[in-house]
Amino acid sequence: MDTEWSNMIPFEPLVSKDLQFPVAFVLMCIGFLLTGLFSLNKSFITAPFIALPASASLAFGAVMLICACGVYV
Repeated sequence: MDTEWSNMIPFEPLVSKDLQFPVAFVLMCIGFLLTGLFSLNKSFITAPFIALPASASLAFGAVMLICACGVYV
């Protein structure tokens, strides 16, 4: 069993620890900008194109910011 663990490749995340805060900041800024744009022009047509990406970028940005601060979920 020990030989299997020693031959495995260690996990490396897609976004390194040094880049988590800048990526989180960019995602949160995009989310807030799209939220502001959606609040100015509310319609059923713009909801899938503005509101959904805004909520997704805010969600991923919040999780990335939590991970950047050292609270791992």
